[in-house]
Amino acid sequence: MSGQSNGVPRWVARLIDRLGTARAEDFSRLPTPAEGGRASAVLVLLGEQAGAPDVLMLQRAETLRNHAGQPAFPGGASDPEDVDAAATALREADEEVGLRPESVTVLTQLPRLWIPVSDFVVTPVLAWWHTPHEVHPREPAEVARVDRLPVAELVDPDNRLMLRHPSGWMGPAFQVRGMLVWGFTAGVLSVLLEMGGWARPWPRDRVADLPAPAPQPTPSAGDELG
Repeated sequence: MSGQSNGVPRWVARLIDRLGTARAEDFSRLPTPAEGGRASAVLVLLGEQAGAPDVLMLQRAETLRNHAGQPAFPGGASDPEDVDAAATALREADEEVGLRPESVTVLTQLPRLWIPVSDFVVTPVLAWWHTPHEVHPREPAEVARVDRLPVAELVDPDNRLMLRHPSGWMGPAFQVRGMLVWGFTAGVLSVLLEMGGWARPWPRDRVADLPAPAPQPTPSAGDELG
């Protein structure tokens, strides 16, 4: 994973090249409405430790009414003062885990994706963490944990499965370092791992039921991979 290209590692540059032709259909079979929906953004923050890539992830507090205990990218709804999706994603990451915006290089925005159950239109913002620093939950009532999940562990076939919701929805999931990553977040991760050339074959017939109590299902970006 060594080497730099335009200030970012070559593995990041290769991913950016692949994303140059990405369409919303590559991430979700659900068409994004041309109008309407609540604008929001998430920060897909790539980093590197000892030459190995990772991604920043938080885990929601168990006491939340929605998405309790669910791992996610930092992010949330846009505020009127946010000039663009990147501003939303960086502001939310600062508020949630204390991420310093100056430590991040925004690389590109992924296609806007629609989550019909909440009517959010989400823009994933891909970024490079050029100056990593300590992060932590700033509001324990909302964020229980923050961690950097190594890509090598995310693509390990032993850590991958399909997750089934009682509603019948089913999509890809990851079990890494005590986190069960599923739904929208897992769908975006699945596609990025494929596009980055990291994905390894894994048993698609390994299916588990979403543990109770279950939040409302979030249609997964990339749920067609199942």
